[in-house]
Amino acid sequence: MADASFEEIAAALYSGPPGEFVAARKARADEAGGDLASRILALRKPSIAAWVVNVFAHERASQLGEALRLAEELREAQDDLDAAALAKLGRERRALTRRLAEMAADVAGSRGERITPATLEAVQSSISAAFFDPAAAGAVASGRLIRALEPSATAEDVRDSVAGGIPEVGSMAEQPPDELRQRRERREAERRVVAAEKELAVAEKKLAANAKTLRALQEKTEELSKTESELEAELARVRAEAAHVERDIAPATAEHAAAEEQVDAAKSAAAEARAAREAL
Repeated sequence: MADASFEEIAAALYSGPPGEFVAARKARADEAGGDLASRILALRKPSIAAWVVNVFAHERASQLGEALRLAEELREAQDDLDAAALAKLGRERRALTRRLAEMAADVAGSRGERITPATLEAVQSSISAAFFDPAAAGAVASGRLIRALEPSATAEDVRDSVAGGIPEVGSMAEQPPDELRQRRERREAERRVVAAEKELAVAEKKLAANAKTLRALQEKTEELSKTESELEAELARVRAEAAHVERDIAPATAEHAAAEEQVDAAKSAAAEARAAREAL
C-alpha cells in the first residue's frame, strides 16, 4: 500500500509544473513523514522531455494507452509479415510516433512551458522506445519518467529512468479485459485464413495442371482409337483380299500344270517333226 501511495505521489509531482518541483516535493514529503518522506525527497527532478511525456500520460492516459496496446499487437504480428508489409508498418509507426509526440508537446505547451525542437525530438524518442519495448511502454505510461528514453535503451536504462515500479501497459487498459485477446484471436484467425487461401491457390494450380494433362491424354486416346479403327478396317480389307487370292491359287496352279504339259507335248511333237524331216 505504501508503494502505491509513493507512486501516486511521484506521478503527481512529475506531472506538476517543473519550476515548482522542488518546493512541491518538500511539501509532499512533509505531509507524508517517515520512510515515505525519505523516498519522496530522493525523487530526482525530471527532464523537460520526461515531464512532457508524464503530462501526456497523466492527461491523455486513455489515448496513450490505446496507442501502446496497438504497438504491442504490432510487435506480436510483425513476425508474420513480409518485407513490404514490415516496411509499411515501420512508416506507419514513425508517423504515429510523430503525431503522439506533437500532441504531447501541445498538451505540455498549454501549461505555459516552451517546448524546443530538441525537447520534441527527445519526447518522440521516448514514445518510439515504448513502441519497441514493453518495459519502455510501461515506463512511458506510468507518468513517472525521470529522463527521456532511447529506442536502444537496455532494461537497466529503462529501470533507472522511472521513479517507482514499472506497470504493465495491459494493467492500465480501460477497454474490456478480453478485447485484446479477441483481437489476437481475430488476427490468428485471419492468419489461418491467409494460410488456407495459399494452400487453396496451390491446390487449384495443381488441379488446373492435372486437368490440362488429362485433357491431353483424352485427346491422344481419341486420336489413337481413331487410328486403331482405321488400321483394323485396313487389316480386314487386306485379309479379305488375301483370302480371295488364296481361293484363286488352286485353279491357277492347275492351269499352270496343264500349260506345262502342253508345252512338253508340243516339244515332243516338234522333235518328232524335225526328226522326220531329217530322215527324208
